[in-house]
Amino acid sequence: MRILLLCHAFNSLTQRLFVELTGQGHDVSVEFDINDETSIEAVQLFKPELIIAPYLKRAIPEIIWKNTISLIVHPGIIGDRGPSALDWAILTDQKEWGVTVLQANAEMDGGDIWASVNFAMRKATKASLYRNEVTEATVKAIKEAIQKIQQPGSAPLPLEQANAAGQQQPMMQQADRRIDWQRDSTATIIRKVQCADGFPGVKSKLLGSEVYLYDVHPAPGLNGQSGHIIGRNDNAICIATADSAVWIGHLKDKNNRHPFKLPAVQVLGEKIKDVPIINNEDPAGLQPIHYSAQDGIGYLSFNFYNGAMDSEQCLQLQQALIQARQQPTQMIVLLGGEDFWSNGMHLNRIEAAPSAADESWRNINAMDNLALEIIHTDAQLVISALNGNAGAGGVFLARAADEVWARQGIILNPHYKDMGNLYGSEYWTYLLPRHAGEEHAAKISQARLPMGVREAQSLGLVDKAVDVERANWRQQIQQLCKQYTNPGPGQPSIEQRLLHKRQRRAADEASKPLAQYRSEELEKMKRNFYGFDPSYHMARYNFVHKVPRSRTPLTLAKHRRRVQ
Repeated sequence: MRILLLCHAFNSLTQRLFVELTGQGHDVSVEFDINDETSIEAVQLFKPELIIAPYLKRAIPEIIWKNTISLIVHPGIIGDRGPSALDWAILTDQKEWGVTVLQANAEMDGGDIWASVNFAMRKATKASLYRNEVTEATVKAIKEAIQKIQQPGSAPLPLEQANAAGQQQPMMQQADRRIDWQRDSTATIIRKVQCADGFPGVKSKLLGSEVYLYDVHPAPGLNGQSGHIIGRNDNAICIATADSAVWIGHLKDKNNRHPFKLPAVQVLGEKIKDVPIINNEDPAGLQPIHYSAQDGIGYLSFNFYNGAMDSEQCLQLQQALIQARQQPTQMIVLLGGEDFWSNGMHLNRIEAAPSAADESWRNINAMDNLALEIIHTDAQLVISALNGNAGAGGVFLARAADEVWARQGIILNPHYKDMGNLYGSEYWTYLLPRHAGEEHAAKISQARLPMGVREAQSLGLVDKAVDVERANWRQQIQQLCKQYTNPGPGQPSIEQRLLHKRQRRAADEASKPLAQYRSEELEKMKRNFYGFDPSYHMARYNFVHKVPRSRTPLTLAKHRRRVQ
């Protein structure tokens, strides 16, 4: 079918649908719903057989839905209506939730039902649930709806005839999420922050400043005067609750000269200089970087908020990898985080730095140092195991390992160009041709589209596609590792793999030193950061400050390429 994805932005859910539907052979184009005229023009140009709206913030114009079947993805169970569906489900501690695919009509969320898929609610942030359970349910529901639409005589189920368990819900306000630090339990506070993460955050007052709270975690065993900051670490603050305490990793102060999400310690600055430091190794401390070993295999996780890695985090992870290499293991598995493996440089930290160019330079060199440490690991086989999405430099950082294993369903964005034609580093000019070949390397580096795991595997960006449920990922990775440490007949031993690895690295170094790749990449990055062309700085500013797009990129809007 010819399908138009009409969306407010090309978010993770829309990207997944784009990859899935394109992979099924559908002719898919994308249009950002900037205004009625633009959306109507897109329909006239593309003449879609079907319109899918996975992420909209306003109603589809009547002239569109009256003439073309238009499917609305609503992140709620049948009967649920309103713009805060997932927020209310988390706040009210629902055990089961779902996604409903409705046909657009004159009534918001009141159209006939083409499909619905329910899922068990996980204790997680709104953003995490949306990126995982909601996305998986949406893919299933959209595929089911398309199958029905393609069947002659099929019709959607009128809402009034459905067994609707949901109800109309108002838009959630800050008053609904307001934290009563004197009375609210830790569990209640966590739900309130989680239902607002990543947007809009929970408004609260800390040390005289009105801020928005994000990135909440329990702090078991800690307590103090409710509502008071009782501890801090490198980035997060610990606040006492009525029954314990919580860690808050990120804040936003709209009155600050940098009114976007930043690490809590950075936002509060001098106000918390006398707050005691709680070491991350403390049982109640946060552990964004964690190492464990089992059966001769080391597992290194790094759960950084939104997958962004600042200079200090890169250094900390590099040191953790060096320590992991000193352990008596045969393999090291780089697990990444719960929702992202890595998205590369920390653009928010860069934007807030006294010199964005200097911090960009510092951050990319820290990323390169980490990538170099992975490449130089020669006593263990290194596996990048991607259970979550990865983008930009994070994809190439993963490729620095000997093998990349990725869970089916995640999305990769292996390109930098959308960030103001950023050239990129992390030794990608060495790693891509080595693993993917010159032709595929050119295709990967020049593209600006999201990529599914199957395509990434066909291009050499991923070595092993793992079809397993997200919850069973760690167990599946352990089983796959055991096949390497205990190989069957005809399979190479770890010692043979390591010998080949060292020989290949020595030959590559003799052909062209890694230092030369790095120097050439960074020379081009220096122009991005310090040169006359401000494209990178403008693109980063727009990204960090959430400046809406004024048009749909031609890489997505194929219907507009035809009229250029």
